Amino acid sequence: MNKTIGKRIRNFREAKGFSQEELAERLKISRSAYQRLENGETNSWINHIESICTSLEVNLDDILKPEEGFVQMNRDSSANESYSNNMVQNQTNNYNLPEKLIEQYEERLKQKDEEIKFLKSLIEKK
Repeated sequence: MNKTIGKRIRNFREAKGFSQEELAERLKISRSAYQRLENGETNSWINHIESICTSLEVNLDDILKPEEGFVQMNRDSSANESYSNNMVQNQTNNYNLPEKLIEQYEERLKQKDEEIKFLKSLIEKK
């Protein structure tokens, strides 16, 4: 999984024209740490995924989508666990991380839909 995600991150970085050093600076990590991330030698991308997506202007789905034929295994997790604690605790065995991120993404979409509905109601009142 780390190699696949690292390869996707590399492809997006190259498409944006960033060097490894430039993106490492944006993530506030060393170039060698960033290189290990791209080579799939570490799963530290988990700690930087939001910054990576922002810097590369990509959606989380584009980086985390499963490979064809890949079966994702999920572990049970408490709904009350904080997201950041979950990321740290599951660095070595992070099967449920993509599921948590998807849940957050879906929540943001709901908020966006509610805001659009509210703004439309304001327009209709005029």
